[in-house]
Amino acid sequence: FLIVTTVNSPTEAIELFAKIPDWQVVVVGDKKTPAYWNVDGVTYLSCGLQQQYGFDLPWNNYVRKMIGYLHAIRNGADLIAETDDDNIPGSKWGFPAGGMCDCISGEGFINIYKFFTDLPIWARGLPLHTIRQDIKFTKTLAAEESVGIWQGLADNDPDVDAIYRLTNGVECIFKKRPPLVLGKNAVSPFNSQNTLFKKSVFPLLYLPVTVNQRFADILRGYVAQPIMWIADYLLGFTEATVVQERNAHDLMKDFDDEIPCYTLSEKAFQIVRSAVRSKTSIPDNLMIAYEALAIANIVQKSEIEYLARWLELIGESDGNKE
Repeated sequence: FLIVTTVNSPTEAIELFAKIPDWQVVVVGDKKTPAYWNVDGVTYLSCGLQQQYGFDLPWNNYVRKMIGYLHAIRNGADLIAETDDDNIPGSKWGFPAGGMCDCISGEGFINIYKFFTDLPIWARGLPLHTIRQDIKFTKTLAAEESVGIWQGLADNDPDVDAIYRLTNGVECIFKKRPPLVLGKNAVSPFNSQNTLFKKSVFPLLYLPVTVNQRFADILRGYVAQPIMWIADYLLGFTEATVVQERNAHDLMKDFDDEIPCYTLSEKAFQIVRSAVRSKTSIPDNLMIAYEALAIANIVQKSEIEYLARWLELIGESDGNKE
């Protein structure tokens, strides 16, 4: 299943994704989405249909994407990918399915874009003081089967922060190269723009509801990685398989919305890393992580209620086809 949210009329990206064999495209609408939205071969979840899923999420908010995840899980998904409605898929869109690939071993934050381009560019959510930090990493090999989450890059206007766009903004075409996996303790932000989750880590799809929307998927990524390490899963990156024709944005508003990315990302990661426990399930560690984040006021106390409902719903849905 491929999950997309939109407040726009059908886009070229969605129409092209709908033509990719073996993928069921699910589009999650919102209050701002045009009425009578329709694309052949696409399942559209209108506002009315979404209410049937029993997950009371805020409207006009990116986190409604979780309704799409629930739909996929209820219909027996083994893989859930996600993207945005302004990402044009390339002819080779997809994710690795087996074999060995390079693995970066080390400890600390890594600017993953450095392995795919020589441009001075970094991913949204990377702590600013680490952008030029020279951390020593070594290359080993890892089995692609060990990867729980794959992040595909995006050409043209990749996922960078507003500081980069305001001060440089040079478009980027990433180098073609084999997939790259991060070993345990090598950490990087990842987003929700061209991303794949395997069934064993579906609970980690959860998008925090009580934080800013520009921070939500970044926080999700920093929560996910320590939990994956305990469960013996890793994070992988692939070359760009989409071209982003970015929808119109107010960059100063993006900057304001991204302030938690600049000031809280590293703190949130360290809190989660210290809180999660070995020999503990992914759902239980997810709850432990958000309880710790709530104590630190990085998320609100009501986040625990949203998360509890998410875990309840996916527990009920797993393996039960509609």
